[in-house]
Amino acid sequence: MYEIKKLGNDKPVAARVEDALMEYILKQPIGIGERLPNEFDLSQMFGVGRSTIREAVKSLESKKVLEVRRGSGTYVVSTTKMEDDPLGFGKFEDPYTLAKELLEVRLMLEPEITAMAAEHASDEEKQEIRHLCDMAEASYESAQERIRYDMEFHSYIAHCSKNRVVETILPIIVSAVSTFGNITQTSLKQETITTHRMIAQAIEASDPDGARYAMITHLNYNRNKIRELEQIHRSK
Repeated sequence: MYEIKKLGNDKPVAARVEDALMEYILKQPIGIGERLPNEFDLSQMFGVGRSTIREAVKSLESKKVLEVRRGSGTYVVSTTKMEDDPLGFGKFEDPYTLAKELLEVRLMLEPEITAMAAEHASDEEKQEIRHLCDMAEASYESAQERIRYDMEFHSYIAHCSKNRVVETILPIIVSAVSTFGNITQTSLKQETITTHRMIAQAIEASDPDGARYAMITHLNYNRNKIRELEQIHRSK
């Protein structure tokens, strides 16, 4: 039976089941376009009645995470709740198109942001970048932790650019990292670990050109993998 965390009497059972179901989707992981177990199996899995499962599914459907298709089942259409999506990217129906367009923006911005970070980061900030790089690597097998530290790694590099305008566009970078992580899962583990190290080492060495090149390499791995996964998805 899947554990439902006790979050206090102020949170209804259906809301706790919703949280547990979201955690289940991320940890399995159940990818975008894949079907959830049926209602009966979910009720057995979470140890609650089918009406509670229906309520939790309905809530996640309203948040554009799930889609109920009559006669077919319940499918994952996003791994980000609308309430956690301030830029509204959840309204994009095709996650692969969104990922590619976000990547185009990242390629315009992040290599230069990373080069600026290599120029301006203090010794303490370089240590923090190294720490976040270590944490992202150590947590790679946990979907939630992996994406969390990946977002923190890229966000902190943007902060180290010392450009206040860059700070205002952080939600784009964070949303892009989350979108890529949810699509690629752990398929880019070694490439991500290697290029994160390259980025951190270049910033630590105050090497703008090396930092720029490392970020371009990192993003190109993402671009190639997204194209590959999109071809597989569309051929089904």
